[in-house]
Amino acid sequence: EAFRKDFASRVWLTYREDFAPLPGSTLTSDCGWGCMLRAGQMMLAQALVLHFLGREWTWSEALTLQPLDTETWTATAAKRLVTSLEASLQGAMRTSDSKPSPAPSGQNPGSAEEADAHLKEMNHRTLVSWFGDTSSAPLGLHRFVYLGQTMGKQAGDWYGPSVVAHILKKAVKKAMDPGLAGITAYVSQDCTVYSADVLDCHKAPRAGETPDDTPRNGPAPPPTPPNNRAVVILVPVRLGGERTNPVYFEFAKSVLSLEYCIGIIGGKPKQACYFVGFQDDSLIYMDPHYCQSFVNVS
Repeated sequence: EAFRKDFASRVWLTYREDFAPLPGSTLTSDCGWGCMLRAGQMMLAQALVLHFLGREWTWSEALTLQPLDTETWTATAAKRLVTSLEASLQGAMRTSDSKPSPAPSGQNPGSAEEADAHLKEMNHRTLVSWFGDTSSAPLGLHRFVYLGQTMGKQAGDWYGPSVVAHILKKAVKKAMDPGLAGITAYVSQDCTVYSADVLDCHKAPRAGETPDDTPRNGPAPPPTPPNNRAVVILVPVRLGGERTNPVYFEFAKSVLSLEYCIGIIGGKPKQACYFVGFQDDSLIYMDPHYCQSFVNVS
């Protein structure tokens, strides 16, 4: 039951269709080619969930979802699940203007807990909106494709995990949403993480804090407090040739066991997945290869 709640609380991002054309193309779907980008989105979403909501947080709606195994996972069942998620998001749009107020002194402790849960739910819905399939979403597919063009990639191309890691880094760096202030990403070079570079990322000014980014109509915003900062560490690495070398199995499992591991993305062209855990010698993953219609989560 605890595993089901945790797994169902992950942000699941899949192929979509019928959204606005992607930058530099007429494509209105990423079906068949965007799986690695979707896997990268899911991994980044998990990093943000850990930072803003904490490792112990679970989505309240996860308690109402029925477990589905591979035998019962049909198109009809999947559509019912998607419909329930969309209804939740639409409900959030009607209540997003309301803010939880501090509990007056003397009120029962449950009120403060309810206010905290409500605030986290609002943060969760805001987090999901950052990954919307619109040009305005700071971490959406349109933004990723736009940034990919600076690395010679176009909509419809295969994006490898290393390219996606650098796209994630650029997207986080250039995000102007105040909620993402203080979040940075570090991509290791030659499979080596240099602690000094990670610390530099942690202390790096956010967008708008440097003189070059000062808004024309006013002063730069105040620096982000250190306790609101976070660094997402990405390590591109190839674990074998055509197939994963078995010598790395135990290492991969040990990495996935870390409390703040955000997972592993990888695979072959048109076969990328997001790996979040393991059971015995089998990996547990989230599959982006399910084409759904565009949903406006802005």
